[in-house]
Amino acid sequence: MIAPAGGRSELRAAPSPSVDSPRILALARDVLHTEARAITALSDRLGSEFVAAVDLMLRCGGRVVVSGIGKSGHVARKLAATLASTGTPAFFVHPAEAAHGDLGMIAADDVVVMLSNSGETDELVRLTPHLKLRGARLIALTGNDDSSLAKAADVHLDAAVDAEACPLGVAPTASTTAALALGDALALALLDARGFSIEDFARSHPGGSLGRRLLTRVSDVMRTGDAVPCVRDDATLAAAIVEMSGKGMGMTVVVDGDDRVAGILTDGDLRRALTRGGDIVQGGVAALMTRSPRTIEAGRLAADCAVVMETPPKVMQLVVVDAQRRLAGAVHMHDLFRAQVI
Repeated sequence: MIAPAGGRSELRAAPSPSVDSPRILALARDVLHTEARAITALSDRLGSEFVAAVDLMLRCGGRVVVSGIGKSGHVARKLAATLASTGTPAFFVHPAEAAHGDLGMIAADDVVVMLSNSGETDELVRLTPHLKLRGARLIALTGNDDSSLAKAADVHLDAAVDAEACPLGVAPTASTTAALALGDALALALLDARGFSIEDFARSHPGGSLGRRLLTRVSDVMRTGDAVPCVRDDATLAAAIVEMSGKGMGMTVVVDGDDRVAGILTDGDLRRALTRGGDIVQGGVAALMTRSPRTIEAGRLAADCAVVMETPPKVMQLVVVDAQRRLAGAVHMHDLFRAQVI
């Protein structure tokens, strides 16, 4: 605090630190290289213990319970979420809360995965005898093969790193990255072993854009019945224009006497006919329609409509047909936008 001559005191702000761009970039690159080396080293060490861990979790009759505290706790939460979304029922339990009642959430047929870089985290070490009494199996993911958790576990996964990426050597950085990557490897190995499909993944993510793209079918978005503009192939052009104007799809489907799709008449077809000149009314709708229009089946994914529509020359509408090419419905590009599948 500085007291000026007038007697008033005021605070003087400390000077802002300057940005040393070369130093910052060099440090950032060193962090990334250090963490990349840590993951590469993990890959080289994978062996029978990893296979045993996957087998134990695959044969688990209950759920996989993941636990950790501090930065390892954040990684443990992510591992539980990844397992749950890829076909392995899992949840996170905080080790401190487990000691105060949440241990009741863990049953004899569960597998508990504990994350601790040191392998000596008190809250986790104190839980191990209680977990064993319950009959739960234990997987420890640590950076210390001689630690208490490693020795108590049925399977130990070595996630040791040579050095943290932190320039002070103290903040968990490379070690948490290694644990995160090893957890992902476990989850995805289990995904493959279970035969977990893209459709299974979509069913676990119905609220997101991926789920919508993978679950929404053409039948869910197509217009049907009277909402589909449709005329017979012997209709007059006037009748077709009335149908197009009334249904607001910029086209009308043209069908034969057996309701099989014979063609489509679009606004573009009318404009091109007018440009060519001549009497466009005389020949009726059959003379102007586009024969063999693009079609799609109701059971296809709605996202497939966009692929068909975007194939040059691009179109804005698709006719939906059954196996006999009978008219089942129609889809406009706007229908796909409304359904949020594109």
